Amino acid sequence: MGEAYQIKDQEMPYFLTFQVVGWADIFTRKSYRDFILENLTYCRKEKGLYLYGYVIMTNHIHLVVQQKDGKLSDWVRDFKKFTSKKLLKMILENPQESRKEWLKMIFEYQAKFNTRVGDMQFWTHDNHAIELFRVDMIESRMTYIHENPVRAGIVEKEEDYLYSSARNYSGLKGLIEVDFW
Repeated sequence: MGEAYQIKDQEMPYFLTFQVVGWADIFTRKSYRDFILENLTYCRKEKGLYLYGYVIMTNHIHLVVQQKDGKLSDWVRDFKKFTSKKLLKMILENPQESRKEWLKMIFEYQAKFNTRVGDMQFWTHDNHAIELFRVDMIESRMTYIHENPVRAGIVEKEEDYLYSSARNYSGLKGLIEVDFW
């Protein structure tokens, strides 16, 4: 992981990107997106996570987050470890998952290059962590994540994308609660 993208100040808000290995389009399935939302909600309520903004795209997630207890690196490690194991299980045990064998091949192939994982790897190890130490940086990253589905051609207006905090910030009901900064 590059020195520039490490979480250094554990108490600051950060922009993070969690990318699926091989850019595999996992989150085209509603059940997998909903699982991520359930876990973000749990982390807000039980793990001291401030969730300021998020977007779940087909193969990656962008977050603007901060950890109440100042242990953001621990939260990232735990979140990625837990969601990785559960998502792999969900995919491999899903009788409706038509891409099961292809995805398994990607996860197994990517794991060969990493001694820290088992037989399969779900998330890349880099989190592209960017410390947000000024208000304008937070605003810029929030705009970036909210416009992501528009740039991808999924929706015309950012608040129309259900799996994003853009709805919350537009005064609409989001799928999950966020912490307004």
